[in-house]
Amino acid sequence: MKHKLFFKFLFVYIAVAIASFILISTVISNIINQQLVDSYARKMYSLAQDISEEYKNNMTFNSENIYNNLRTTARFSDSVIMLIAPDGTKLVDTGNTYSTSKRGHIENFDHLALGTGFYTIGDFFGEFKEDMISVTIPLTRNMYTIGYVSIHTPMQLIYENREKELVLIHILNSFLFLIVLVIFILQNIWIYKPLHKIITGTKKMAEGNLSDKINIKSHDEMGYLAKTLNYMGDELNKQNEYQRKFIANVSHDFRSPLTSIKGYVEAIRDGVIPHEMMGKYLDIIVSETERLNKLTKEMLSLDNIDSRVRKMNYTSFNINKLIKDTVLSFEGICSGKGIRFNLVLEDKELIVVADYVKIQQVMYNLIDNAIKFSNPNSYIDIETALKKDKAYIYVKDHGIGISNAEIAKIWQRFYKTDSSRGKDRTGTGLGLSIVKDIIAAHNQKITVVSTEGVGTEFYFTLDTK
Repeated sequence: MKHKLFFKFLFVYIAVAIASFILISTVISNIINQQLVDSYARKMYSLAQDISEEYKNNMTFNSENIYNNLRTTARFSDSVIMLIAPDGTKLVDTGNTYSTSKRGHIENFDHLALGTGFYTIGDFFGEFKEDMISVTIPLTRNMYTIGYVSIHTPMQLIYENREKELVLIHILNSFLFLIVLVIFILQNIWIYKPLHKIITGTKKMAEGNLSDKINIKSHDEMGYLAKTLNYMGDELNKQNEYQRKFIANVSHDFRSPLTSIKGYVEAIRDGVIPHEMMGKYLDIIVSETERLNKLTKEMLSLDNIDSRVRKMNYTSFNINKLIKDTVLSFEGICSGKGIRFNLVLEDKELIVVADYVKIQQVMYNLIDNAIKFSNPNSYIDIETALKKDKAYIYVKDHGIGISNAEIAKIWQRFYKTDSSRGKDRTGTGLGLSIVKDIIAAHNQKITVVSTEGVGTEFYFTLDTK
């Protein structure tokens, strides 16, 4: 039996090793390619930011000095640098000879068509005959986009560097394959020890002990199985930790209003509060009750989505009218703060196919969030646009913004930014989580772009009819 198991493992190992040699070469090639692309893109993005900062205030597009400076920079970075006007006119193009009379124009140039990533790969609207890594960022002055800085590096450079690294990796991979094959044959008896550890560790997990790890450091199938089981234990631990945090957060958010209600009710019962002040404190009790009601409703919304009910009632409706109706419900709040709405809507009608009630909830939460973080006497931009059979809905405030450290956390349930804790203590931290889950249930995406001290923009997509 022992030898049969050995030869079974040996046969499988050789077959897998040969297949892995080919697959790993492909995978590593893709990984190296992606790492090189990311590395080049990050450097290009940093360079684009430097150029944007240098020329945003004193830029003269007809200056030959700017062209010469950027051409020198482009040579050192093996790239082509362009300064592009919003309408697609190439104000500066280091890939061509300097000219003030003949400026090229990029057909169908649309910055939004480049997507939400910080770089793209392609021919950049047909400007190049080969694939290029392209990084394009806005060139802004006084909060207005006056153009774009666009840097392009040939993908051929990536391919050449990748091949140089792959040669060495192929040599090392072949050498390691022979060594591991010999070690596998000599260490056959070591299979049973890790197998016993896996059985013991799995039994402990079944008994609820998720903290103990299966300590197997080998890189074979046994090691992979052990790592998978350890990963499973970690994920179960995370789920348990999430449940504990969920209960703690719910308890905290319920405890505060309940404590207030209890305190004021007892004070009224005991006659501590003067009769003429009673109305004020009853209003506080009503406000705290509404806060509890809001938290309960938002938790039920999350529960419906988590339970995968997701029975979307898809209908065709005018998203522009929905937006107008939702904005009207905030007039009272906004008038007190001096906040105005600036609506830029696509035609009179923009028909989308979605769940009307849930999209209304999305708009309500986004507008409520924008109002919460807007400065007094400011305005909120709401825009709709039709692009390639997709409706884009934008909600932008001109308020305090969100820091880079917090922007990735805003979708987490019960998460409240430091600024929200001071600016609005009635929030539950569930609104944006609900928004993201509803949009995901529609198989759509929502994106946030924010700058501290400038404002925050959310935009999402919907299918059109």
